Amino acid sequence: MRIAQIAPLYEAVPPKLYGGTERVVSFLTEELVAMGHDVTLFASGDSVTNAKLIPVWPQALRLDPTIRDSLAPHMLLMEEVYRLADEFDILHFHNDYFPASLFSRQPVPFVTTLHGRLDLPELKRVYAGLPEQNLVSISDSQRRPLPEGNFIGTVHHGLPSSLLLPQPVPHDYVAFLGRICPEKRPDRAIRIAAGAGEVLRLAAKVDRVDQDYFTTQIAPMLNERATLIGEIGDAEKPAFLSGAKALLMPIDWPEPFGLVMIEAMACGTPVIAYNHGSVPEIIEDGVTGFIVSNEDEAIEALKRIHTLDRRAVRARFEERFSARRMAQGYLDLYESLAAVAKPRRLALVR
Repeated sequence: MRIAQIAPLYEAVPPKLYGGTERVVSFLTEELVAMGHDVTLFASGDSVTNAKLIPVWPQALRLDPTIRDSLAPHMLLMEEVYRLADEFDILHFHNDYFPASLFSRQPVPFVTTLHGRLDLPELKRVYAGLPEQNLVSISDSQRRPLPEGNFIGTVHHGLPSSLLLPQPVPHDYVAFLGRICPEKRPDRAIRIAAGAGEVLRLAAKVDRVDQDYFTTQIAPMLNERATLIGEIGDAEKPAFLSGAKALLMPIDWPEPFGLVMIEAMACGTPVIAYNHGSVPEIIEDGVTGFIVSNEDEAIEALKRIHTLDRRAVRARFEERFSARRMAQGYLDLYESLAAVAKPRRLALVR
């Protein structure tokens, strides 16, 4: 198939460090290329891919200090895709509601994967007022607040099977990986580790919007047994996650997916996560981790984390969350949409 992948421009594809959506777009794009499809990636110019790259903006917006209006480059992105749409069998957007109005008025089938939270009240009105579009959720729980959306399927994220591998290192701490922000609850992670008598290492970034939260709430909690090591990339993750007895994910929000959970599983590391959002879809309680409801339960789970088989954790990752499994899930949707759209496109040509 001739497939267009349309990424956000905030980060490169793949991102240099943090960036969940762009990483998933990269994994999907590269897997589709490996499966023999003709893939074009619309992304920032500093992206790296085996697909054909159309660089809509010179570099990732987060790295461009001249950018004040990040929506402006995305308008150019939509226009460039629209100009070239006829060259593709399917257009796959990762840009929220941006493509809905324009691309509903042309014949090439398109699908949009929604990567963020959908429980915001303004989204109900937006999606109810836009033309119907084909939406994909990244978990079943993600779509529940938005019955107005025309969801045609759920495709869980996947990682290349060889990207993150278990490393033969001692397991002598517990890990927190992601962002320092209120909804991720690093404060809970610090208290849970302390309550279980464990050392905690936080591999996390601090966005400008969360700087005050970090300074006032988290920094005073850090000490020699709870240390912030900063933001890490894929090269550092295998050793970091493999060295952890468990990954702590004490979230306080409806997590749409939680890529960090399957990153830990890829390294054979079990996850202790609060029962919010996608967690019950990703973590199998008692197999790949423990699902908890409060700090006391998390402390008790951490004390018995050694009862889980790390080889079984890795095996479940390979069965459920590989990039090939993700790509095949999307291909099934592409083919069904293209089959329905083909008569319409032929009629327009005639």
